[in-house]
Amino acid sequence: MDLDDALETFIVECRELLEDMETALLGLAGAQEKDELVNAIFRAAHTIKGSSGLFSLDHIVAFTHVVESVLDKVRGGKVALDDKLVVLLLACCDHMGNLVNGVAGGDMKGGADLLAPGEPLIAQLREYLDAPKKEATQASTTGAIAQNDAQQVQRINADSANADHWHISVRFGPDVLRNGMDPLSFIRYLGTMGDITGMATVTDALPGAEQMDPELCYLGFEMAFQTAVGKAEIEKVFEFVRDDSRLVILPPHSLISEYINLINLQQGDAARLGDMLVQCGTLSAQELDMALNSQADTPAKPIGTILVEQGSVQPEVVEAALSKQKQVRETGAAESKSIRVDADKLDQLINLVGELIIAGASVNMIAHRARVVELTEATSKLATLVEDVRDSALQLRMVKIGATFSRFQRVVHDVSRELGKDIGLVIDGEETELDKTVIEKIGDPLMHLVRNSMDHGIEPAEVRAARGKPVQGTLKLNAFHDSGAIVITVQDDGGGLKRDKILAKAIERGLVDAGHHMSDSEVYALIFEPGFSTAEKVTNLSGRGVGLDVVKRNITALRGTVGLSSEEGVGTTVTVRLPLTLAIIDGFLVGVDKAVYAIPLDMIEECIAFSAEPGHDYTNLRGQVLPFIRIRELFSVPGLPAKGENIVVLKHAGQKAGLVVDTLLGEFQTVIKPLGQMFAQSKCISGSTILGSGDVALILDVPQLVRQAMARGGAAASGATRQLEMPSS
Repeated sequence: MDLDDALETFIVECRELLEDMETALLGLAGAQEKDELVNAIFRAAHTIKGSSGLFSLDHIVAFTHVVESVLDKVRGGKVALDDKLVVLLLACCDHMGNLVNGVAGGDMKGGADLLAPGEPLIAQLREYLDAPKKEATQASTTGAIAQNDAQQVQRINADSANADHWHISVRFGPDVLRNGMDPLSFIRYLGTMGDITGMATVTDALPGAEQMDPELCYLGFEMAFQTAVGKAEIEKVFEFVRDDSRLVILPPHSLISEYINLINLQQGDAARLGDMLVQCGTLSAQELDMALNSQADTPAKPIGTILVEQGSVQPEVVEAALSKQKQVRETGAAESKSIRVDADKLDQLINLVGELIIAGASVNMIAHRARVVELTEATSKLATLVEDVRDSALQLRMVKIGATFSRFQRVVHDVSRELGKDIGLVIDGEETELDKTVIEKIGDPLMHLVRNSMDHGIEPAEVRAARGKPVQGTLKLNAFHDSGAIVITVQDDGGGLKRDKILAKAIERGLVDAGHHMSDSEVYALIFEPGFSTAEKVTNLSGRGVGLDVVKRNITALRGTVGLSSEEGVGTTVTVRLPLTLAIIDGFLVGVDKAVYAIPLDMIEECIAFSAEPGHDYTNLRGQVLPFIRIRELFSVPGLPAKGENIVVLKHAGQKAGLVVDTLLGEFQTVIKPLGQMFAQSKCISGSTILGSGDVALILDVPQLVRQAMARGGAAASGATRQLEMPSS
């Protein structure tokens, strides 16, 4: 593999691991069982450290090693994972992310400005590492250990700061002396391979003097052994008494991470657990055979459990091997199902599909003009295949909005502490899919809305308590599909908007006339005006009148709309409606004189024949008033209306309005082309498309049309509603 490609893969995977790590840290507060989350956090940090070592990124390895050491103590129950430590670990995630970003920018060693923020974090982490350990479970480091094989073997000097020695626990069989073996000779031979730094003689099996047989061996030894040789070489020392004795060899505690690292570096298919442990050197073949023989008597017991009970392997190493085994299996399954594709290549594919649709429409038009049956059938089949290709290509760009929502877990966590408020985030609709390009551009507007709800919307705890509300405020993010669009809501249970205060501020700034009557929705919409703010003081989050107008402008640029509803004392809900895709849609063509217009098919309720009283901008639709707007008048199309006009019934955000057109031309696969800067201020037009004839058709902005129709015919429609409801005489 090319080193640059490998480094790019490393950066992508590190960022994904840091996201997983952050998500797990934020999920600890509400988790019933925290062990799995803690293990996931540890594995993420360990993987980043190991991968960084492969690229000689020593500055990342050094920092992550300290984080990993603290997490190891958390896993072992030696350090409590409280809120303070969670905040510290989140800060460490941020710093690790900055280090990775530095590598992405070409800084492979870490400059002083990049490393400096990590120094206070390391100092805080070391406070947890240097904290007094729990009292040793043994009364004495040289105390006796019970003969019972089921009892856990305790390491000599287990309470020392850095136990870097092997621990050998041996119980000689009773017939060792009769077989001509001297137990002390094995210990002397060990001395030729390294240093025995501690030894305790275990005499628990020694009977009373009257029952003792001088030809039998009752002794056992616990030894701390420092050596450079491996486990297999140590085991060979006791080769002649292996079958008659019980031998447990524990590797140095400080090397557990190295064994785990060796397991993580193993390549190939998912091996059996025992084979993985033998390959990394933490388990000998004889110990594995003994465990397998034991499993034959209890088939239901996992081999990993038997190895831990047997004392052959530490639980952490077994857990790492199981995780690696699972990871290899999942990776193998994922590799067979998915591949990484560069986003630019995907965009190019969508563009080519769009051009294919336009060319296909041209071919279809020529076929109909030629009136050749075989050609018409072939082009019809081709159009169907092109439509399938279009749907498949667009599906490739659809991503779940859950990843975007998850970013706000951290935002709520940090901002709530900055504001001194207790706020919880509830997320629904994570599985809702949206076009990648829309996802990329909606993050910042949603960030403004979330922070605004936390700052302005949700009250401090004491105010909530005085109003009889739960002390913890709730912020809800939800996403769902509706009429060919995606709806995202940001809802809080705060104090709501104060209508009178907003209106007074708007009158003061000259945005509305003092005597002008406005509905609640119109008043609330004023907060999206540039520079509008009712904040009494400027904070780091709000009060400058910058933010919500940017939100509206960015959402409008995505052909979306933003609305707001609020109830004072209850809460506020901001509703954002966005198109599912910005590239290709199913459209419906309509004609006015010689001009052709396209309407998104998902926003059309039905088409009906035109009927209305002269001079009225509304009609009776099955007992309901339907305000409408005439395209001919809206765009000043010359000529007189054609006989047999039609009304296209549009729907948007629960409202209906009509569009009066001359002719209905049918469905059409619409490739959305952006308008030039010259047409940026054009209202009721969201884009253009190219027809099969090569002509350009304008795509109508349905939300804007519905709002304009409602505004024009609102008063007249209200009067008409009263007339429709009036009983006939």
